[in-house]
Amino acid sequence: MRSFAVLAFALFSVVGLADGPKDNIPSAVRPIPPTDKALAVPEADRTALAAGLADLRKQIDAAAKAQAKNPRLQEFLPDLEIYHKAVDWALRYNEVFKKDDIKSAHELIAEGRERAASFAKGETPWTRQSGLVVRGYRSKIDGSVQPYGMVIPAGWANGAPMRLDFWCHGRGETLSELAFMAERRRTVGLVPADGRLVLHLYGRYCCANKFAGEVDLWEAYDHARRTYAIDDDRLFIRGFSMGGAAVWQFGAHYADRWCGISPGAGFSETPEFLNVFQNEDVSKIPSWQKTLWGWYNATDVPVNFTNAPLVAYSGEIDKQKQAADVMARELAKEGIVMTHIIGPQTAHKIHPESMVEIERRLALMASAGRDRMPRKVAFETFFLRYDRMHWVKIDRLESHWTKARVEAETLGGDVVAVTTRNVSALTLDMPAGHSPQSLRKKTRVQIDGQTVETVTAGSDRSWKVSLVRKDGQWSVGSPDEGTSPVKRHGLSGPVDDAFMDAFLFVSPSGKALNDKVGAWAKAERERAVFEWRRQFRGDAPMKSDAQVTEADIAANNLVLWGDPSSNAVLAKVIAKLPIQWTAQGLVVDGRAYSAGDHAPILVYPNPLNPARYVVINSGFTYREYDYLNNARQVPKLPDWSVIDLRVPPDAISPGKVVDAGFFDDAWGWRKR
Repeated sequence: MRSFAVLAFALFSVVGLADGPKDNIPSAVRPIPPTDKALAVPEADRTALAAGLADLRKQIDAAAKAQAKNPRLQEFLPDLEIYHKAVDWALRYNEVFKKDDIKSAHELIAEGRERAASFAKGETPWTRQSGLVVRGYRSKIDGSVQPYGMVIPAGWANGAPMRLDFWCHGRGETLSELAFMAERRRTVGLVPADGRLVLHLYGRYCCANKFAGEVDLWEAYDHARRTYAIDDDRLFIRGFSMGGAAVWQFGAHYADRWCGISPGAGFSETPEFLNVFQNEDVSKIPSWQKTLWGWYNATDVPVNFTNAPLVAYSGEIDKQKQAADVMARELAKEGIVMTHIIGPQTAHKIHPESMVEIERRLALMASAGRDRMPRKVAFETFFLRYDRMHWVKIDRLESHWTKARVEAETLGGDVVAVTTRNVSALTLDMPAGHSPQSLRKKTRVQIDGQTVETVTAGSDRSWKVSLVRKDGQWSVGSPDEGTSPVKRHGLSGPVDDAFMDAFLFVSPSGKALNDKVGAWAKAERERAVFEWRRQFRGDAPMKSDAQVTEADIAANNLVLWGDPSSNAVLAKVIAKLPIQWTAQGLVVDGRAYSAGDHAPILVYPNPLNPARYVVINSGFTYREYDYLNNARQVPKLPDWSVIDLRVPPDAISPGKVVDAGFFDDAWGWRKR
């Protein structure tokens, strides 16, 4: 194996910025993935690969049938299926970008057939393999199979839980499943498996690990831990360039999960980055989009790093040093000093000596392990997609998209001190064996100047209490769900939140209210299907309105395309949604619009199943222009919007947004 320092330098000496001045022209958007630059696959190879794919499909199906009564093996089927998908999609969607991809395609088919043959016999030898291993899981979001790569040390199977380092890759516009899996079969990468496991995330392609790419982290982890003994107190999140941006967001929102956080370059927020790198005038961006930057801006929630062991890296002359610099500025406002390793006279790559120092520091963190029960917790969030930090969980906010903050601390004796801002319900939950000895007695919570008596801790030294504020007073109790919906974790909006869990597109089978609305909804649906495949690497699940079952309603966020006349499911729920939409017109937040020229985009609790969303006429909300720069890949629409169909959709918008906003925390209209 090549030396670690040389490998580090070689890997990152070729990394460069993918975006440039031409990527600021919305009317001249280039395709991502760049299929206009794909290679023509020689006919002989295409014929051989097609035959190989057909045979592999038969083998996989036969193997699955042979082991249909063996539930233990079913979780390993994606380990076979990902091979077929990688080659099939590369050929079908014109995503072969270099000659080596053709060679890799043949190799992947051969390896897939080997796995299928073993699986048919009830064997999974790759799950005991050391070295480089390609794995796959089936996502809860869309049912797609997604790859990830493992680097496994020799002797790993001794049963002792091991440290795990996640690695988030850099921007790769040509990083199809085929290219990713080929790389994961051939290259250890920057982090060798020296007494640790390494998990390389695909992250749903090239979205900076956002949205479905964010969910990929935890789905890949859950799948991996079924095979490998992983030490949950020694998880590290690492990455460089676009991967560094991913680490900033994972660090900010899941700080309590990590033993160490190590971002390199990338971006840590959107507005300043775009101004510096794209000279973009952010003052012209709609107010709701600026509000939605709070989803992924790590700079907006620096206090979340209070207990997070953080080692950032930048090259001294790398323009993307900006990411760590702005984070250091915001962390300092909270009294947090950031460790920042800087590669001397280094551009956009990791300096070998800096990498040695990063490894040394992370090893010290691994020796100490994660602190599961810090005495003091500080936590900020803008919405309840992110609702917890260590032993603090926010159950309700007073107002979504206004920053909420909780500081909680165990004091001497039997007291827990808590201060809050913009929080109306929370839970303090200390795990078994981790609450302080003093909390084994009856405990007092001092919260926002009040004292609340709480329950005795459990015999296992767990301690949990839920508190609710009503009329300015805190008391013990869980938030009342009642009969009306409230914003909470997994049901807080905006539109893009509906695509963080299982969803189902529901197409219309009836006649539209008018031809213009029908044509627009059809075009947006077809675009959403096409772009979900391109950007999030899955086939969007779809049924017609007549095919939707009670099981579908129970299990999925429903994305309803069309209008109440064309879509039977939308017709069932429209009376219980906060809009009026008929052939006579559209009324949204008390304002009337002509039905023939306007249509709504909306996310709301589904009246047929209030635990799930209903979405009207939208997929994920960033569009083709945003694919060119990962910092732009943020939510573009809030909870509701009104679209003027007289302005056609383009690479930025589904039409002219004439009004848009957020529902209040009871899913009602906010006061303007």
